[in-house]
Amino acid sequence: MADSVLYEIEDGLATLTINRPEAMNALDTATKVALRDAAQDAAENASVRAVLLTGAGDRAFCVGQDLKEHVGSLSAARESGGSALSTVHEHYNPLVTALATMPKPVVAAINGVAAGAGAALAWACDFRLLADHGGFNTSFAGVALTADSGASWTLPRLVGHAKATELLMFPQTVKAERALALGLTNRVVPGAELASEARTFARGLADGPTVAYGAIKSSLAYGASHSLVETLAKEDELQTLAGASADHWIAVQAFLAKEKPRFTGA
Repeated sequence: MADSVLYEIEDGLATLTINRPEAMNALDTATKVALRDAAQDAAENASVRAVLLTGAGDRAFCVGQDLKEHVGSLSAARESGGSALSTVHEHYNPLVTALATMPKPVVAAINGVAAGAGAALAWACDFRLLADHGGFNTSFAGVALTADSGASWTLPRLVGHAKATELLMFPQTVKAERALALGLTNRVVPGAELASEARTFARGLADGPTVAYGAIKSSLAYGASHSLVETLAKEDELQTLAGASADHWIAVQAFLAKEKPRFTGA
């Protein structure tokens, strides 16, 4: 694992920290590889029940592609006739897929500005907690690029097609309170309290009914692109799965005993 990504697992909670504060947590190749691999490991690791994604420092969550590195790749590609953006399918696509589809909840603690692919990574998570000094900027069109890292899928689902078109074609910094009003974030938190509150939030999810959470993610994704009849059948399938979990039995027994359930994740 590169030093530019910190990956820790403690009591079922995996924390992924983009650790390039001096570069506003921009994504160079080493960081993208490490972040992709950590997210994929967290998705597949049975001991992980929730994931917390954040950035180091207090200026930026992640400003997306490291353009200083990208200039060299772009120059070489223009000379060779190749592509400077193979990173999309090599790094961004598998990273976003891991975050969005893993059968466990993912929380983004957005500790500053999130721009370009950095904003898209936050939108691929299930929950977003945003520092009050932070914000979002799509950035892509500003450097004559289109959306990547899933932004063209996640952003319209958060704010609607018309607003997503505006934000993508006219990049602008959406500050915290407007981001909350638009639905780009779930909560706005004082910057000094973000790390603690995000960890408490993610810790609660890690202690929750993991099978049910995974089924909820799956059913929401499925229902977004299927008919009602198809979605009802999918809910039937997933409810059968959740109903057979140990945590469902634990929850029912706790309810009858008027106690708080202690979930195991199984």
